[in-house]
Amino acid sequence: MEPAKLIKEIQVGIAEYKVSASPNKIITLGLGSCVGVTLYDPRAKVGGLLHIMLPDSTQFKNVTKPTKYADLGIPLMIRDLERKGALKSRLQAKLAGGAQMFSGLDRKFVLNIGQRNAEMTKKILKQLGIRVIAEELGGNRGRTMIIDLNNGQVTIRTIGTPLKVI
Repeated sequence: MEPAKLIKEIQVGIAEYKVSASPNKIITLGLGSCVGVTLYDPRAKVGGLLHIMLPDSTQFKNVTKPTKYADLGIPLMIRDLERKGALKSRLQAKLAGGAQMFSGLDRKFVLNIGQRNAEMTKKILKQLGIRVIAEELGGNRGRTMIIDLNNGQVTIRTIGTPLKVI
């Protein structure tokens, strides 16, 4: 009899991503205006989670952390998933976050970063030919996002609401 595989719960910080394989789980906390992107290959049972802070690196002169941006972080995560055996053509995306955390402030002041993060994330995924199969975006509350690499199931925890599985 084969020993049971230990399940690791891998933490992802702000402006980071992690990739792994079944039976592990990947989790990120504190998705406010940030957007969490999970990519999952159901055949290879390989996936990743990226915690995007800003939509577009081209607005900045000195980009020291590419994983902070949707336009740079998503392609980096795809490259690492392919190294683990995923096929880009099989990847499925799920998104969470993109909240408007500063309600009551002037819209021009906060530049609606949550909405811009969500829009850019979808645009980049579309350009790369990756389907978004589920999303939990917007609102005004922070979220925790967990992907189960056994099946690609994503659980969203939002304070004051029941768990949601997407």
